[in-house]
Amino acid sequence: MIHRRATLSLVLLPWLALAEAEPLAEAIRAQIGDAEPEEGGIALRTPTIAENGGQVPLTVLVDSPQTAAEHVTAIHVFATRNPTPGVATFRLTPLLARAEVQTRIRLAEHQAIIVLAQMNDGTVRRATAEIRVTTGGCLS
Repeated sequence: MIHRRATLSLVLLPWLALAEAEPLAEAIRAQIGDAEPEEGGIALRTPTIAENGGQVPLTVLVDSPQTAAEHVTAIHVFATRNPTPGVATFRLTPLLARAEVQTRIRLAEHQAIIVLAQMNDGTVRRATAEIRVTTGGCLS
């Protein structure tokens, strides 16, 4: 009986990891389509440890001149282990002085934050940050 449970666990663990990643991948594809994100060009300011997962401060600053020729059109924030991975979307225009947003987000538990910045030329930039949460802020 022990061997059977161990085998069942080994078979189910990869499937469970895929099931967890699937809603995140779907949420990202819903926002950026088939674009392949490139690392860099985004500065994230967030605490390494958040005592209250219900109010985690997040600042996103994208390196962009915000001119008509080159600007950020959207910033998307995703949480890898929240019940709903899509946390926020911000639409930007070249009329903004800089591509920066500040907000507070809810996090269920220790996880990674993924931030994607869509540029007007169709490229997508990506940055991630790990945040430890002592008290979760989401209900399942």
